[in-house]
Amino acid sequence: MASTVTSDAMKRPGYGQLLRTPGAWTFLLPGFAARQPFAMLTIGIVLLVQHTTGSYGTAGAVAAVTGVSMALFAPQSGKLADRFGQRAVLIPGVLVHTASVSLLTALALAGAPLWALFAAAVPSGASVPQVGPMVRARWAAKLEGPQGGATGRSPLMSTAAAFESVTDEFTFVVGPVLATALCTGVHPAAGLVAEAFLTLAGGLLFAAQKRTQPAHGLLDAAAARQPRTSALSVPGVRVLAVAFLGIGSVFGGMQVSLTAFTEEIGNPGANGLLYGLFAAGNMLAGIAVGAIAWKTGPRRRLIVGYAALTVAASLLWSAQSVALLGALGLVVGLCIAPALISGYTLVESLVPASARTEAFTWLTGAVALGQAAAVTAAGRLADGYGSAAGFLVPLGGTALALVTLVALRSRLAARPAGLPTARTVARGIGHRVPVTVD
Repeated sequence: MASTVTSDAMKRPGYGQLLRTPGAWTFLLPGFAARQPFAMLTIGIVLLVQHTTGSYGTAGAVAAVTGVSMALFAPQSGKLADRFGQRAVLIPGVLVHTASVSLLTALALAGAPLWALFAAAVPSGASVPQVGPMVRARWAAKLEGPQGGATGRSPLMSTAAAFESVTDEFTFVVGPVLATALCTGVHPAAGLVAEAFLTLAGGLLFAAQKRTQPAHGLLDAAAARQPRTSALSVPGVRVLAVAFLGIGSVFGGMQVSLTAFTEEIGNPGANGLLYGLFAAGNMLAGIAVGAIAWKTGPRRRLIVGYAALTVAASLLWSAQSVALLGALGLVVGLCIAPALISGYTLVESLVPASARTEAFTWLTGAVALGQAAAVTAAGRLADGYGSAAGFLVPLGGTALALVTLVALRSRLAARPAGLPTARTVARGIGHRVPVTVD
């Protein structure tokens, strides 16, 4: 009878079962605190630098340098974490990040030249702690092995992917709203000050959770015997990175264009509300995606979700009121979560465990790079032609990524069985029945 109950539970995994995983809360709570800065950094820079220089273009350029630095260094951080352990990478990273953001804030308030802001922005972005990928890697370590049955892969893995995407999006509800409220209600620099403090406190608390840290290359004998290759050598990871560039263009374009729109109508305080609606749509969709027992595979869901996102983004430029823009932003947010969750689910079937943290950081870095490019482009367009022009950036970014995704969709198939790095084909979120990758 007990085995029947257990088997039935494994066929119907949900958030409750996931959160009962032993030791999960020890890294989830500090991980949530450490994630907030990621959602606060770009908007905090835009609001502070726009205040001190009067230019969205300049503010976007400084934020873009931060994003590009993060995109370039995040995968290296993931690779080092796979090799030396998360704690060894995280502790020095949060210390450097706190110092760099503090320097950037001081320079902006002092009216320093643009080159000085750029110089401080580089280490600020390069040292952003990759807590999201690290939490995902901890879930994978927790759910594999005995819980994975004969395949070594737990049916809760995709539920964990959905849960992590929901958590990410919740930070994008809380973070931008908090940063905007602090910058507009307390002081233009208050958002970045809070970001630096949360990075330091949350990052150190997360690093202290040594028991849930995945085995790394120096301790895992089996991993040490395998050839060490970059996650980017997997064709599917490269395709997903392009797709996530487009998602980043939505985040960056929305942040700058919403700020410009609320300034144009004389109601800057509405910026946090509008971005919060956008992020809330993302979070709600993520909850729904994780609760549905899908009969279609993550590759097809990724393409369909991305197509819907592109259509929704094409309407943003036409909004002329807070109510309409809020409604459209909510719809765009609803379309992002299915694409994000499907992409992260596919990673587990494409990449071996020894390179998984690096793979997740490539996708996170792609979002940051797309966000950086979008912040720059939308800032220039908003300066020259108004906020409506800035909203064209999410449309362009998602359309180009969708074309690439459709053209190269065959590369998202799981590795054939028998290869050293083969993984079990990812099944639909809910896992009540097995499905194909399509």
